[in-house]
Amino acid sequence: MMRNPYSLLFGKAPSQLIDRVSQRRLVVEDFTSPGPSQQIYVVTGVCGIGKTVFLTEVEREFGKVDGWIVVELNPNRDMLTSLAAKLASQDALARVFQRAKINLSFFGFGLEVSGSAPITDIETALAKMLQSLARDNKRVLIAIDEVSRTQATQEFASSFQIFVRQDLPVFLLATGLYENISDLQNADNLTFLYRAPKIELAPLNAGAIATNYERTFKITRDEARKMAALTMGYSFAFQVLGYLTWNAGGNWRGVVDDYRQYLDEYSYEKIWSELSERDREVSRAIANSTDGRIQGIRASLDMASNQFSPYRDRLIRKGIVDGSTHGYLSFTLPLFNEFVLDQPR
Repeated sequence: MMRNPYSLLFGKAPSQLIDRVSQRRLVVEDFTSPGPSQQIYVVTGVCGIGKTVFLTEVEREFGKVDGWIVVELNPNRDMLTSLAAKLASQDALARVFQRAKINLSFFGFGLEVSGSAPITDIETALAKMLQSLARDNKRVLIAIDEVSRTQATQEFASSFQIFVRQDLPVFLLATGLYENISDLQNADNLTFLYRAPKIELAPLNAGAIATNYERTFKITRDEARKMAALTMGYSFAFQVLGYLTWNAGGNWRGVVDDYRQYLDEYSYEKIWSELSERDREVSRAIANSTDGRIQGIRASLDMASNQFSPYRDRLIRKGIVDGSTHGYLSFTLPLFNEFVLDQPR
């Protein structure tokens, strides 16, 4: 029996994947250009939209490009020391650092250079390491998944800003929820992050999802479109519906109840728990609206336009609400309307 090609695990790149070609190409072409206009991109989107998978795909692509070194860092550790350790642990790079007489023995990396005093400041050490890599025509891509405002993250971001000002060959691709990215941007001395371009992951292409389902389950195009419509392009929903349908022998209609339960328990409950009480009230008003008109939603909340706008904008930035049609609001997540209506007050 063939293995299920879909995955219910957050962050694990499944074998069935809808590629975000244009957004991935944007990062790759910008970073690899002779004179890159950016050295940092921040990827945001609602939980389950595919941020980690996108990060993994970009990492894999850069891993195939000659002269690029890809390093993934854990945002919950000392990232500066971790970066230096991971660079020094690669034999080919260690030889580059030794030729440059960079003595890292103070940090316990085992890279000792005879006749050269040990460097005792990690930021200084990294600057020298990156300078030597630049002379060797190498570039470093740092990947960080799910960043948030921690001491380690703030220290790393401050040093990264210095490396960029020094024109060192270091590039950063980081993912995070909107609120975590916003909180980090508001930290002292990190205002440069406001200027960092953001990639807000949109829903997956409906046609691509339909094609995937059509080929995987050998169903008609019309049936595949109905399956795709049920996911609304939500990456996690695409995987869940595919996974359950595969286990049900292709009977997607028979798994809709289980599909909804998976979305509720593994995604929506977390999303809901992270909303403020006022955000929840606005969400309930949207769910109870029969036509999605903002005017009616505001009226049900007894809120003036200037009172309502901050909540609307925040829900849109979180990736939960779609406000692209002037005067209307709707949820971006499949069956989220029903989930909201079922939540106790």
